[in-house]
Amino acid sequence: MSRTVIRGGLVITASDEIHADVLIEDGRIVALAATGTPAAESWTAERAIDATGKYVIPGGVDAHTHMELPFGGTFASDTFETGTRAAAWGGTTTIVDFAVQSVGHSLREGLDAWNAKADGKCAIDYAFHMIVSDVNQETLKEMDLLVEEGVTSFKQFMAYPGVFYSDDGQILRAMQRSAENGGLIMMHAENGIAIDVLVEQALARGETDPRYHGEVRKALLEAEATHRAIKLAQVAGAPLYVVHVSAQEAVAELARARDEGLNVFGETCPQYLFLSTDNLAEPDFEGSKYVCSTPLRPKEHQAALWRGLRTNDLQVVSTDHCPFCFVGQKELGRGDFSKIPNGLPGVENRMDLLHQAVVDGHISRRRWIEIACATPARMFGLYPKKGTIAPGADADVVIYDPHAEQVMSVETHHMNVDYSAYEGKRVTGRVESVLSRGELVITEREFTGRAGHGVYTPRSTCQYLL
Repeated sequence: MSRTVIRGGLVITASDEIHADVLIEDGRIVALAATGTPAAESWTAERAIDATGKYVIPGGVDAHTHMELPFGGTFASDTFETGTRAAAWGGTTTIVDFAVQSVGHSLREGLDAWNAKADGKCAIDYAFHMIVSDVNQETLKEMDLLVEEGVTSFKQFMAYPGVFYSDDGQILRAMQRSAENGGLIMMHAENGIAIDVLVEQALARGETDPRYHGEVRKALLEAEATHRAIKLAQVAGAPLYVVHVSAQEAVAELARARDEGLNVFGETCPQYLFLSTDNLAEPDFEGSKYVCSTPLRPKEHQAALWRGLRTNDLQVVSTDHCPFCFVGQKELGRGDFSKIPNGLPGVENRMDLLHQAVVDGHISRRRWIEIACATPARMFGLYPKKGTIAPGADADVVIYDPHAEQVMSVETHHMNVDYSAYEGKRVTGRVESVLSRGELVITEREFTGRAGHGVYTPRSTCQYLL
């Protein structure tokens, strides 16, 4: 039996803030007691961590990452080993990555392939969603089996014709199945058929620079697809989770659906809150570093996203971490923006950027924990094992220094990518130490974890339905 006590910190969860000591035993939280009380003072432990003047928060749950994802003739540059180590540095202790079904293959084959990639490699705990690229009768049966096994969410794409794309009929069939088996459909909502027409026309006009990636993937085509996905889910009687919402028009569609009482949810990402089309327009092909889908939007969209996070029309901030190096990967699209691999690095930056949002007055401290820890855990069937600090929860705990200042940079980050999307950005707040199931993986700004500590975590169905 191993015991750790964390003393003197401000414990922050989605619902409470309390100056309390936290007792950990055999990888689980067993008790909280107000600091200085006889109950807390009576605790003995092999290891004591002084959190005076610091926050004690749940480990982050990043419900949208792509480690080692094949895309555009290359692979995301973070492996499960490098990516989960970087996540730990950033205060995230659980990721939910995406296993991919290839067209003509079974869901099981895709899931087995991703299990093999991650097994024994991860520094923190992990789970999988399933990308469904080929809807047929066998696939639909497999969805039932996967839900029973703890893979309870399925991603579909209205974008990327010829790769991941599903048409409305395929989407409806998968939604009908999820309505029966308790699964949650996650939707990449962009009208990919129309976007491909605009891409072809832009290239024919000689518009090849990265900034045109944002111009052809129009906000209206994100809003149209979001509306269509909502209506299909409504027909199927199924819940819907829309990933990486970037446009104010799409937020309006989600808000309208939620006002009607529908089980419709939305996620946004730090890049849409802190970056914009100004980055896509950076000269000398630097804009390629910021090519992702959905694309970055003009700055005026940011206010709607922050408002959506405050009103709970957007419930989750995940990263869509899908890094490609500038040299040799993003450069594949020189002369043709449509060949730039889509994706940004960010798994290490999310908790700090959202704390900066607290400092800037966009959200409260408890809302920070809610959108980064508690709600993603509830949305994807991991709560209260993950996402909170309470007796019985896994001891995934971050000691966070709210006063430390840092400058984000490729020189200091731990993601396996040759640039930072937030290069030179000054933020207040920094992770000091991180425990994963009671084991220190970051100890006072030093990595003390190991590949293979992280374990695969089956999930229950969505715990966030209306």
